Amino acid sequence: MKYYPIFLDVKNRVCLVVGGGEVGVRKAFGLERSGARVRVISKKFSHELEAGGKKRIQLQCRAYEKSDLENVFLVFAATDNAQLNRMIQKDAEKENILCNIADAPDQSDFILPSIVERGDLVCAVSTSGSSPALAKKIRKDLESMFGPEYSVLLMLMGNIRKKLLEQGHDPNSHKKIFNTLIEKNLPALIAAGDETSLDSILIELLGRGSSYRRLVSQEQ
Repeated sequence: MKYYPIFLDVKNRVCLVVGGGEVGVRKAFGLERSGARVRVISKKFSHELEAGGKKRIQLQCRAYEKSDLENVFLVFAATDNAQLNRMIQKDAEKENILCNIADAPDQSDFILPSIVERGDLVCAVSTSGSSPALAKKIRKDLESMFGPEYSVLLMLMGNIRKKLLEQGHDPNSHKKIFNTLIEKNLPALIAAGDETSLDSILIELLGRGSSYRRLVSQEQ
């Protein structure tokens, strides 16, 4: 199977998870982090789901019904009942709704790759099912390569971009500034907490008042 790689915008979309166990927890929390409006249907829920306090996750303690698919963007069949999961997939197919079956990726419309998240940085790894062990190994390598400093870096870059757009700078000038910033090895400086060097670079490129601490703390 050769998959088409895509990053999906689920913000404010209604996404359904059928199954309240460990797998359902992962699916629900992942969708919620991406801004989806999540409904979880199950006859029982894990403690993690019940105690999660997630405002955008609605728990419905009951059996799945076909009508649950109404106005749903995508669905995860994540129960411990293979027959029920397959039935959910068939119902979704009739409604032209994408469905992922937790215990049968080969029968799903899409799969979830191994993910490394650092704020706005999302690295996805898939071996198209050929070797989950290798995908896991590559994910761990990426986790070592991209530390938490990359989350701060992207926050900084986003705020710089916003500042430049507000000032009406020329797009070509933007490109030169960002290329220069990338060449300055900012992640290492952020990881080391070297604000003096960071301030020096930012002031040189953006002008006085462009301190690292000020730019990072700005709301995006």
